[in-house]
Order: sequence, then C-alpha cells, then structure tokens
Amino acid sequence: MSYKREAYYGKINSRDWSLYLVATENGLCFVGSPNEAFDEVKNWFTKKRPEATLIEDWDKVATYAEELVEYFNGERQAFDVSVDFMGTTFQESVWTELQHIPYGEKWTYTDIAENIGKPNAVRAVGAAIGANPVMIVVPCHRVVGKNGEMTGFRGGIPTKERLLELENS
Repeated sequence: MSYKREAYYGKINSRDWSLYLVATENGLCFVGSPNEAFDEVKNWFTKKRPEATLIEDWDKVATYAEELVEYFNGERQAFDVSVDFMGTTFQESVWTELQHIPYGEKWTYTDIAENIGKPNAVRAVGAAIGANPVMIVVPCHRVVGKNGEMTGFRGGIPTKERLLELENS
C-alpha cells in the first residue's frame, strides 16, 4: 500500500498501559510495546520505512488512541480503525487472518496456517506473526502454541498474558 512520507505519532497512557502509536494518512501502522521507550518506534521505522519522517501529532493518532483506551477499559472488543500494513503478501495475509480471531479466543499457529491455505507453513506463519507491527489491534496475542502454551510476543509473555486476561475478565 502506498503512503505519504509522513508518519504521525503520539503516546497513550491508560491505567498502567503506556505505548506509542504511529499512523500514516492511510491508517495505523505501528503500535509500540507497552512501556517501551520511543527508541522502539525509531528502530522499526529505520528498518521498515526509512524514508518516512516521524512527526509528533496527537490529532493524527487520537482516533486510534481512543479505541485502544476503550479496549484497555474493557469497553471495546473489536477495532474499527484502518490499518496501513507494510509487509510481504504472505505477511499481510497472516495479519489479515489475525483480525478474524474473535475477542477472548485463542487460535494456534496451525489454525492460522490452515485458514490462509498454507497448512505446511506453520513456521512462516510464526515469523509473520512475530513481525506484526500493529499489535493488539491486529491481535497476535491471541495466537498460542499447539498445546495452548504461551509463545513469543514482542511485548513479552507477561503482556500477552495480561491482554488475554483482560479479554477473559
């Protein structure tokens, strides 16, 4: 998807959740790990969108922030905001499939691989999920190992567990 060279960011603080959001004119393109420094945003953009200029602009991320705060407060189960993906065709197919996992449910990497028509690509699915730049909104935290075990998550396993607890409270 094409995008302008500008990317706008802001930081939300809701209860004990604090994270950076970044959006382009096309939609939300990055959700930072909770309680991580702005360096996480800069490092991702240096690697994935080096031509983009990061501009602090709360007005450009306010709608995204509002939906995330509602989610953290238990008032929202699905996100309505647009997302601006930048990945391979395969990654984007995985990220799109993640958005079909219902609130409060857990799917396995095998489920995702089968649902996108690539049943033998479980490891590649795992790699794509690990590269998801829009955590929470694209709910990679809802994916667990075959036996239900907690597996990797950019925000850390404790954050993944907290998100799942939030959805099951």
